[in-house]
Formats: sequence, C-alpha cells, structure tokens
Amino acid sequence: MSNSILSLIGNTPLVKSRVINTNPNVSLYFKLEGHNPGGSVKDRAAYNMIKTGIERGDFGTNDKLIEATSGNTGIALAMIAGIYGLDIELVMPENATVERVQTMRAYGAKVTLTSKEVGIEGARDYAESKVSKEGYIMMNQFGNPDNWKAHYKTTGPEIWNDTEGKITHFVSSMGTTGTIMGTSTFLKEKNTDIQIIGVQPCDNASIPGIRKWPKEYLPKIFDAKKVDRIMEVNEEEAKSMAKRLAKEEGIFSGMSSGGAATVALRLARELDHGVIVSIVCDRGDRYLSSNLFD
Repeated sequence: MSNSILSLIGNTPLVKSRVINTNPNVSLYFKLEGHNPGGSVKDRAAYNMIKTGIERGDFGTNDKLIEATSGNTGIALAMIAGIYGLDIELVMPENATVERVQTMRAYGAKVTLTSKEVGIEGARDYAESKVSKEGYIMMNQFGNPDNWKAHYKTTGPEIWNDTEGKITHFVSSMGTTGTIMGTSTFLKEKNTDIQIIGVQPCDNASIPGIRKWPKEYLPKIFDAKKVDRIMEVNEEEAKSMAKRLAKEEGIFSGMSSGGAATVALRLARELDHGVIVSIVCDRGDRYLSSNLFD
C-alpha cells in the first residue's frame, strides 16, 4: 500500500530480451519507464525539479510556472504540479499527439500550442518570453541540474543493483539529456569501463522525444565527456523497432524507445560478450493517434 502516487515513481522493471537479441553471449535488458505513474521516465526528473525547487524556496503556490516540452516532461510536470497545488503552463508544438495534450489538461495544466514549423525550439522561445516579460518561473529542464540529478539518485543505482554490477553498456536516447547525464555520472563512479551510448536522430529525421540540437539550443546540462559514443538512427528504424518490441517482446513503447533499442541491438551484434541496458522511456498508448503503429 502506498500513501502517495509520488512514492510509485522509480523502481521500474528491468526485463531481458527474449527474441530480438540473438547473441547468446550478450544479455540485453530493457528498463521499462512506462511503469512510472505518469507513464514515462520524465516522472523522475519532474518530481525532483518540483520537490527540490519547493524545498529551496524557488517557487510556491502563488507563482506561475511554465515549461516547454515535447510531451512526456509536460505530462509528468502536470501530474506532479497538480499534486502540489502549483499553477503551470505547458508549451508544446501543435503537432503533438492529442493523447499528450489531453493528458496534460486532465491533470489540470494549461496547454499552449505553438507552430509546428518552429518545433520545440519555438516552444522554448515562447516560454522564455513569458519568463522575461510576464514574470513566469521556468522549470528549465534543459538547464536545471535537478533534472540529471534525479537519474543520479534513482535510475543509475537501480540499474547497477538490478544487474548486480554486471552492466557493460548503457543506451539512452537523448532529448534534454537528463537521463543519460545522471545515469552516466552514477555508473561511471561505480565502474569507469561501463560504456555510455547516446542515441540521436540522423540529419532530417524526426523522432519525437530525441533531438540533434542546434548549438544555440544544446541543453546546458549536457556534458559530452559523459557520453562515450553517439549513434544515430533514422525514422524508419525507430518505427520498425517500436513495432517489433510490441509484437515480439510484448513491450509497448514510442519511437524514441524504438530508436534506443535499434542501437542496443546493433551493439549486441558487435560485442563478443556484455550486459546492455536500454531505456524504454514511455508507453505506446500516447502515440495511438499518430501513424507509428499503422
């Protein structure tokens, strides 16, 4: 029995690939972040940013919060802000799936949609404008160290413990980069030989939740020294793998998880031996109105 929904954030399952990994000398595990109460890995960062911000006195119930998001962070912030009685506006491109928009509104957040032509960068610019001109307070997931520290405190230790310290490779798609920064920091403290693999889309590929950022929008929390290797995926690979995960492994997820799994499988084919952990960052049900599973 849990006293609060917030106590259910984290401690997500780690599940071994039964089908898609065919290398008998490599173990491939998927960390199922869709089991968080808000449905994604972003629950961890949102909770840490809000809880720590309140404890520091950065904001309270009389303040107006704002954040630009591609979806999952917004849902997590909406859920947790509602629990704390905070007023939050979430800004996202108008081509976001209807499931995401409606979920944020269900949790009580105001949702503002910006032009799809300017993408998440335009949403970030809109939020920055509201901060500078109207006194809003931004969570700033792209520059807030409480984002990556959530994964240093929870995701990294969970993976280390669940693999009994045997992990050799960690694979994560990169959006705000909080997941890979925090998990890398923890795992490298335990064993510097663990390889940290970041996943980015190929040039001109559009994969919700992961980005190859222009230099001026690169997340301030990103530290290139904490990533050993960056591998790219295209849209078709990410879509195809998301479908394979659902059909063959019973893991229902979105495109960014498909992208990470694509890279994890490439690694599994390269290695003579190893233990790979790949982040499955959310659930597939928030993509049903898109063409992902057509």
